[in-house]
Amino acid sequence: QLQLVESGGGLVQPGGSLRLSCVASGFTLDNYAIGWFRQAPGKEREGVLCVSSTGRSTTYADSVKGRFTISRDNAKNTVYLQMNSLKPEDTGIYYCAADRSYVRLGQRDSYWGQGTQVTVSS
Repeated sequence: QLQLVESGGGLVQPGGSLRLSCVASGFTLDNYAIGWFRQAPGKEREGVLCVSSTGRSTTYADSVKGRFTISRDNAKNTVYLQMNSLKPEDTGIYYCAADRSYVRLGQRDSYWGQGTQVTVSS
């Protein structure tokens, strides 16, 4: 069974940091484009940060540039999202996704995790 499972969400104060993890099972992540997406209450899901399987192409949402970074540990079949200088507007459910195609990453047919809640509030 192909599966992505996120963890690491929680409540954090503005200016704080969190690291989200996404563990893949049933397939090997190093051959896939991977990305993090989020959905805030009442808003559509948006792409946060995506990277191609080779690492040569990366796409950031303007709102997270300089604050969020993505990395992967192929030995653990895990991708991470390091989030620093968090703001209340970063609040939402964060999903990881994987696809063999960087162009198609984030579409319905990509592999998706179940999401993890991130709340930034004082």
